[in-house]
Amino acid sequence: MKNAKALTITYLTPVSFASLNGSDKEAENISSIKKLSRGIEQFPYGSSQWVRRALRDQLANLGWTLSEGKAAEIAKGAATTNQEPDNYIDDDLFGFMGTVKGEAATTRTSPVRVSPLVSLNKYEGDLDFGTNYMGVKAGGNPNIFETEIHSGIYRGTVLIELDRVGCGDGFKEKEELNSGERSKRVSSLLDAMKNLWSSGRQTRFLADISPKFIAAAMLTTKNPIFLESVIPANDGVNIAVLQEVSKDFEDEIKASVFGARKDMFSALPEGTIAIGEAFNTMKKWVNEHYKS
Repeated sequence: MKNAKALTITYLTPVSFASLNGSDKEAENISSIKKLSRGIEQFPYGSSQWVRRALRDQLANLGWTLSEGKAAEIAKGAATTNQEPDNYIDDDLFGFMGTVKGEAATTRTSPVRVSPLVSLNKYEGDLDFGTNYMGVKAGGNPNIFETEIHSGIYRGTVLIELDRVGCGDGFKEKEELNSGERSKRVSSLLDAMKNLWSSGRQTRFLADISPKFIAAAMLTTKNPIFLESVIPANDGVNIAVLQEVSKDFEDEIKASVFGARKDMFSALPEGTIAIGEAFNTMKKWVNEHYKS
């Protein structure tokens, strides 16, 4: 694993009933979800910012202390973090842009690259009808509202630049992390991804967005090779496409794994293992990489 530069993971998560990521209201009494257009069809998605927030929150749930947001020190500057990647895992993995008065901005580009979580099933126009009776006792009328809801299979990808974790922008030479700490941080990110969950819109629309199928690879290049190639087919996944990708990039792939909640998919690549086992396999890769 010595020459690996990146770990890429593409995942599928079926969602049976959800309103995952809110958008601007299209009508006063309708809570919309984010959607993209392909021709005349619309497909719901969760933004990359939303996925990154979910990963950060899970790192906090796993016991990590996160870098607290603070106000900008320059006029009209955006709020930022403590900008201490040596001390805070989120400053290291997700980067930051500094806003320090009288000094050049400190910038760290995120080593963790995240795609939006995009539905592969179109939006069918479904709405959940709700009524808020809180104001009735005060003499008001019930407040009627609707929320866009969706059911489908969502696909997302995370690419981790292993050679940039724990070092580089934002670090001073003496602050760069040792191999053990780098391995620990990436392994914790994998734990966060295995348990992926967003706290937004969960009071009435509790949803499980943790991966149910993954295709992952350790690569000598930085390329999300499975991003467009994990395709649901016949209650399973398109095995031929995954085999073709594995063949096309066999020179760049140091190791690969397919993981799934097997009873949820009727067709899976040969050698597919359980989700938990697949994440443990990736953690072993990461440990071997940073030890080598």
